[in-house]
Amino acid sequence: MRKELKLKNQVGELERVNQFVEEIGEELGLDMELRMNLNLVMEEMVSNVIFYAYPKEKSADIELLAESDGKELTFVLSDQGKEFDPTLKDDADPNVNPIDREIGGMGIYIVKNIMNKVSYQRLEGKNLLTMKKSI
Repeated sequence: MRKELKLKNQVGELERVNQFVEEIGEELGLDMELRMNLNLVMEEMVSNVIFYAYPKEKSADIELLAESDGKELTFVLSDQGKEFDPTLKDDADPNVNPIDREIGGMGIYIVKNIMNKVSYQRLEGKNLLTMKKSI
């Protein structure tokens, strides 16, 4: 299975991300808990690109590729925004009261804990975030 989704860097596109993940979940017969977790992961990472990768006025493309061999599901999120490697970010402390916690970091923490492997590359001016999950 291989599917690709092209998006604009606009918040309204998150609904399309959700539909994309749901279609993949149905096609692969994934259980509801895993589908919800994958939706959370993709929403967090695509949101980061939408909010932080580009200047507010700039319209840009985001690509989300999904591939599965039946044993592992791989998502590759790519954009041409400013370089950012979320795998280098220190994990947020989940034990800190949300009121006392600095803004940011929890999404990346969640992604690292849901997915089996998360890796980043910067190639030819593109951020490539690869997220793998055993299914």
